[in-house]
Amino acid sequence: MKVLIHYEDNEDNSLYKSLKITLPKSWKTGPSQKLLDQFIETYNAAFDGNQLTASEMHLSLRKTLDGGSVGGGKSEMVDIPSDGVVVNYIGDYADVYVQHGASTSLAEQQAKEEEEKRESKKLLQNSSACTHFGCKKRFPKGGPYPACTFHEAPPVFHETAKFWSCCPNKKAYDWETFQEIAGCQTGTCTDVKEPEQKLFLGGTDLREKIAGEAPLKSIDDFNKSKAAGGADAAPVLDRFQSVCLELGIELELYQQVLNGIQSGVVKNSGESLTEPEVIEAVKTELGKKLKDTMKGIAAEQLRIT
Repeated sequence: MKVLIHYEDNEDNSLYKSLKITLPKSWKTGPSQKLLDQFIETYNAAFDGNQLTASEMHLSLRKTLDGGSVGGGKSEMVDIPSDGVVVNYIGDYADVYVQHGASTSLAEQQAKEEEEKRESKKLLQNSSACTHFGCKKRFPKGGPYPACTFHEAPPVFHETAKFWSCCPNKKAYDWETFQEIAGCQTGTCTDVKEPEQKLFLGGTDLREKIAGEAPLKSIDDFNKSKAAGGADAAPVLDRFQSVCLELGIELELYQQVLNGIQSGVVKNSGESLTEPEVIEAVKTELGKKLKDTMKGIAAEQLRIT
């Protein structure tokens, strides 16, 4: 097992250092602190004028926030506990970063997470979320109600495209960019929900809007239209999104997976793809991953029986 450890937490890039370490077998099941100590010893031998103290440093991993590859979007640093078992946190050829700030133990990290959960739960219990589309503000129950910027109509999730139905010319193809689309209306936050208002729209809603008040079709007409690939034949990804929601899979989770696959497709294609080509490639890759997952479940069932 090999690990790449980097020190870049300094304004002076001449003090940066990267070190490839081949881990002894005993280190794989040992605490991550050993990696930090080894790096600090090697670093200090090379940089007399910038000595690092192990007790004042910690190890971190870079985690992407949009489901894509590192470098393809925003990321955050996730701290590795000092007593965390190496193989439980670090993969082969993983990039590990040495950063300033004392490391914390697994128990300390768990205690912090529990405290954050309690605070989050307390906030949710004592506040209300604005029901305007696109407004992410929360406020005390019963007010006062802050000013907000929001969208007039629900979002549309159609194939890999994401946009607000009131702003159809501002499309995004990943979740993070979609969330950054500024609202088109200003007003005051509210906790009143509109009756029978859809939370989001899909391809079917778009086709119904285009069709307008079309005459009611007979069963034969419907089947012919569907077989011919007409407006009643919803694209596979639209239909699968609806199925996932019915199965209790959150929309954000579905979009995150789809975005990750899309990023991989674009990155690995090596050439410029049209939107239909990207959609087809995403559909194929998603199908492969679902098939592999189903095979894994089937194998597990056979093993159990």
